[in-house]
Amino acid sequence: MDRSEMQELLGDWSAGNGPLYQQLTDRLRRAITSGDLVVGQRLPSERALAEALAVSRATVVTAYEALRAERLVVSRQGSGTVVAQSNLTDVARRAQDGRVQGGQAGIIFQRLLDGPGAVISLSCASEPGSPWIRDALEDLLREDLADLLQDNGYHPRGWEPLRVAVAAHYRQAGLPTTPEQILITNGAHQAIGLVAQLYARKGTRIVAESPGWPGCIDVFRDRGAQIVGVSLDDEGICAAGTERAFEAHQPALLYVMPTYHNPTGLVMSSNRRRRLAELAARHDVPICEDNAFDGYELSKAPPPIASFAPAGAEVLTIGSLGKLVWGGLRIGWVRGPAGIIDRLARRKVLADLGGPLLDQALAARLMPFHARIRAERSAQLGERLEVLEELLRDRLPEWSWRRPDGGGSLWVRLPGVDARVFAQVALRHGVEVVPGTAMCAESVRFSDHIRLPFTFSKSELESLVGRLAAAWQELRRHGPAEVVPERVIV
Repeated sequence: MDRSEMQELLGDWSAGNGPLYQQLTDRLRRAITSGDLVVGQRLPSERALAEALAVSRATVVTAYEALRAERLVVSRQGSGTVVAQSNLTDVARRAQDGRVQGGQAGIIFQRLLDGPGAVISLSCASEPGSPWIRDALEDLLREDLADLLQDNGYHPRGWEPLRVAVAAHYRQAGLPTTPEQILITNGAHQAIGLVAQLYARKGTRIVAESPGWPGCIDVFRDRGAQIVGVSLDDEGICAAGTERAFEAHQPALLYVMPTYHNPTGLVMSSNRRRRLAELAARHDVPICEDNAFDGYELSKAPPPIASFAPAGAEVLTIGSLGKLVWGGLRIGWVRGPAGIIDRLARRKVLADLGGPLLDQALAARLMPFHARIRAERSAQLGERLEVLEELLRDRLPEWSWRRPDGGGSLWVRLPGVDARVFAQVALRHGVEVVPGTAMCAESVRFSDHIRLPFTFSKSELESLVGRLAAAWQELRRHGPAEVVPERVIV
């Protein structure tokens, strides 16, 4: 098990109370007895685990000694420390635990499963629901509910009035669209999952930006696809690098986030969108453009890549109301060629028979106000961005970042520090940090970066930066160390 896998497995192990060696012992014990660590599995060496968790070697030594005393692990010359026993059956040990093999989004998904906990988590850049929801919901209940209750409730492609509203939204953006080109999904994440089912299988290659959002990339990895990362410049994914990847790998798909890229906040330029569309058409590579962050606008974005695509090009455009309106309103969509939408719809009906009708009716009422809701959200986020930048300049002047064009986070560089080490120190100060390596197809890149959301309230931002500053000061001044009580030898 390598350091990143162990960091993912242990999670926020040091965010509780008590000495670090005791917290580490408790978490390792729980991993063994739950079957996350199985019999015969080799643990990292004491030195390697200490480096991965940013603690002293004595902390790990003490934890391993406690586990040996409980006969949960054994240490053998030449074999290191291995798991000795567990309370699970052999069948349970062999069962998959749901993690994506080679995936990068473990911290993010695990936080969703575990809940917010006691730490400030930077794994999710989201906000409370928009005030627009209340008025729209009241109007729906008063004017539409009676008719909706007469409906059978099954609309595998999506409720027709919502598909009409989404198509109108794209036409207003300059992209001719009919309702037949729209599939409504259970959030943008389901849309990506359906696209992965259509294009990805074991051994296929998917070209994607690096860095990128691991929560989406891991959906393709879970299908067995290999991710080919291409770097970004100031205009978006590098066109020359993309062309080289097309020629070398003959990928099944190009997956990009052109509008408010996550985590960098970049907006892909019009020229780059046109260039990508031409490259993809020439090499016969379909494009999936994920514009789920489209609601956060700090600078104007060009039309979708599909607007620049030559005739016959295969471009799927994903959108959502999750970031703009509320994550609890699980409404997303895919816009694409009608034949591809038909194929996706057949996969969707197998998954859920159709999305929640009341949610879709509410979304249909909100879509005409999309621009106004975006303007309000953008103003709020702009104020929070100003607060965060001022706090960082004051408390953490060594850190650097590029002001984003949109989205909800800063892509911050930590000079001279491995962000994975800093993440472990930050946990002890009550902040869950996602290192930049978790957002790359190649885990060795961006080891000095973190994603820092500014979707928190002003008071939360002040507390967040205060904790980060304390962790930074500890790491820079004292390094990753802890005093462990000396053992009495008799």
